[in-house]
Amino acid sequence: QAQRPWRRTAMKPPAPAAVGALLALALLALIHLPPGPEHSLLPLPASAPPGPPREAAAPPSGGQAHRRRLPVPRTRLQQEQAPGRRRRGLERDIPHIPPWLSADDLQKMWLLSSGQVVSKTRVPAHGQIMRVRLRAAGDAKGDAKGDVLPASPEGDCQDGRCGLIKRPGDLYEVLAFHLDRVLGLNRSLPAVARRFSSRLLPYSFTDGALRPIIWWAPDLQHLQDTSNDQNSCALGWLQYQEMLQPHRPMPVARDSPCSSIPHSEWSRLALFDFLLQVHDRLDRYCCGFQPDPSEPCVEEMLHEKCRNPAELVLVHILVRRSVPSRLVFIDNAGRPQHPEEKLNFRLLQGIGSFPAAAVARLRSGTLQSLLLQSLRLDRELWESQGGAEGLRPLLQTIDRRAQILLHHIQEHNLTVFEDSP
Repeated sequence: QAQRPWRRTAMKPPAPAAVGALLALALLALIHLPPGPEHSLLPLPASAPPGPPREAAAPPSGGQAHRRRLPVPRTRLQQEQAPGRRRRGLERDIPHIPPWLSADDLQKMWLLSSGQVVSKTRVPAHGQIMRVRLRAAGDAKGDAKGDVLPASPEGDCQDGRCGLIKRPGDLYEVLAFHLDRVLGLNRSLPAVARRFSSRLLPYSFTDGALRPIIWWAPDLQHLQDTSNDQNSCALGWLQYQEMLQPHRPMPVARDSPCSSIPHSEWSRLALFDFLLQVHDRLDRYCCGFQPDPSEPCVEEMLHEKCRNPAELVLVHILVRRSVPSRLVFIDNAGRPQHPEEKLNFRLLQGIGSFPAAAVARLRSGTLQSLLLQSLRLDRELWESQGGAEGLRPLLQTIDRRAQILLHHIQEHNLTVFEDSP
């Protein structure tokens, strides 16, 4: 019966040897075919390296919605999957990328979460912090030979491919980044949670602890004074308060401290720092509350200076050379456990208005759900904190502070301002 079809077409049945030869040729052809898209390695989501910040219409690393579905930072398990499958998994698990995260944000998060460490540099006076250069998987522009690059303090991070690995206790900075984006402030630098295993790093960085890694902005402007190099401009508390006076024009002289920073930037900073209870910038002396004896401001005898406001200075007031009119928020770990009865209202002193979009989001009652939606993208952080249930107490604390801030705005008849386009 197997011979009948061949007889109908007047063809002879193929000899077994011929069938074997045909199969061998077919297998040989399959072996030499180029790999399909499911198995090809892809570079970064965009070919260009992380670039400089955009203006107000498209703020640096955040702001306007990017409606395309884009890749997100992968966990270690996901890194072994083919890129095509990873994207389908993203669409299944996370139907929509949150619109407050821009393409630039996602590109930097991708680099921070999965980039290979190729060099390291110690940060002076910060023994538990390491700056690393990263190479993204499949980056054709990476170094052809070496796994290790010379760690030049200045020259190896100018292309925006570096990150700052911080202490496990600073993990709150990742939540702060997402809060910044959800509120539409767009002043903090991208941050993700990650475990490191690179042989280039000291054991204390590869012991399995989850650490935050923050994108390194190559054009942060620092003062030349080594004792005050964590500022772009030197500003005292009394100068700051005078600058915030309503209807007071900004200083005309370009060399005046922080003369390029408009009032609206200080309003964004005050709102952000109050929600997170970040004291280091505006009140490193803990003048706005009664600190515990174990507080650094007490141990370092800073709190005693509160008696003389002329001695008080602001720190971590930074801008980028490319956009000197916009503050950059760094060191945002804050105090998630700071008690409500000790909230530092000094952070709000002198502020007469707040950004309308951020205030509207605080009033909407959706802050917690939006933060959960955003934090879900960081799988390492999400899983380490126990998912939504584990994160909820932190988010409830922020939401409670938001309600207290809204009451403060109403009680003092403060206004809101629209962000410039």
